[in-house]
Amino acid sequence: MATTEPDRTGEDGHEWERVLWRLQPFPDNYVPPTFLAGLSKNPNVLPYRCWPLMLGACTISQHLSVIFVFLAVFTHLLNHTLDPRLLVVLSSATFVVGCIIWETMEHFGRDAAGNAPSDRRARTVKASLLIFLALIALAPILRTLTAPTSADSISALTTALFLVHAALADYSYYAASPVRRERLTSVLSINAAISAAVVLASRLHDDLAVFGLMLFSVEAFALFPIFRRRIQSMPAPVQTLVTLLLGLAALAAPLPILCAAVLISVTFGAPAVLMWAQQYKYEIRGPWDAATPRGFERVESG
Repeated sequence: MATTEPDRTGEDGHEWERVLWRLQPFPDNYVPPTFLAGLSKNPNVLPYRCWPLMLGACTISQHLSVIFVFLAVFTHLLNHTLDPRLLVVLSSATFVVGCIIWETMEHFGRDAAGNAPSDRRARTVKASLLIFLALIALAPILRTLTAPTSADSISALTTALFLVHAALADYSYYAASPVRRERLTSVLSINAAISAAVVLASRLHDDLAVFGLMLFSVEAFALFPIFRRRIQSMPAPVQTLVTLLLGLAALAAPLPILCAAVLISVTFGAPAVLMWAQQYKYEIRGPWDAATPRGFERVESG
């Protein structure tokens, strides 16, 4: 057991120092009375604030709202309460409006892009046309993809894929860099969402409805996350407005009370729990931590 001396001086008047390279007239287990004088609690912990936490939770709420809106669109197509032609027109118009908003943000906040804007626009138009034509060609095949599969299996598979999509989604901010490499989890998240959309689209009875749902899924799960990351760099009122509009649109999904409970829990409940749990954060620092060499920066710079 460590012994505590009444003072920091030995028999010869030598003062104890916290060094290992000098022989001192003190036992190896000597503990000075001032050992806990340098104790500090939570020195590097920044207290959470309610509004920044809620603003960060809005990103997750927006993502979940898009999933609920997609489920609402599928339900209306399955019940023949939504015209597939109207869905195709709305999806195309939304894509055009999104491109206009994106170009406007690019104009007022030009990022360091490696390629010329004209080249990027040409590649975007080319990729959009290829996806549009591919979905038209694959719609008859997708419609009969899961014909022998039961509805319970479809529901379980779709739920699992959407959970994977929400768990692996990229909720980080937009990085204004010449080259942005997508994370592996983000790619897996998009693949899971598109797979879920394919499974649900195969339960529809019309090729045009399958095409419209798949077109909407590409915009919701592949394009909107990119647009959402760009919205995160905009002022807080814009993020709040987008979250509110998507939340209201999500109420059209099946089980609207459950959807509202999930969105309220994520937006308000999760930040409140995190702030409440912060009182149990306990980090101590003291003289037992590893020593930091002094003047090392000056030696290197010299």
